[in-house]
Amino acid sequence: MNVRAEFLPYLIVMAGVTYLIRMIPLALIRKKIKNRFILSFLYYVPYAVLSAMVFPAVFFASGNIIAATVGVLVAVIVALFSKSLVLVAGCSCLSVFLTELILRFFS
Repeated sequence: MNVRAEFLPYLIVMAGVTYLIRMIPLALIRKKIKNRFILSFLYYVPYAVLSAMVFPAVFFASGNIIAATVGVLVAVIVALFSKSLVLVAGCSCLSVFLTELILRFFS
């Protein structure tokens, strides 16, 4: 199966969840939604679904699960310091690269 064929189901699910979750209330409810719980639910559902789809794939993106775990940990630590997405991704990629080099050196 090629990469495009694997990507298409993910894209359809993500688009469906992000679009339908926001459109169903607009189609069914005519007046303004004032409930804070429902508003926060509708706001965070797309992010939760995207995270649930991306997070497991992060561990298999690298050839080594140890390097991938180090990359995730570095990304979380850098993100906790409120750094930019580019810096978080760059630090994570660099840590995966360096971890794989170190692991190759010792094996």
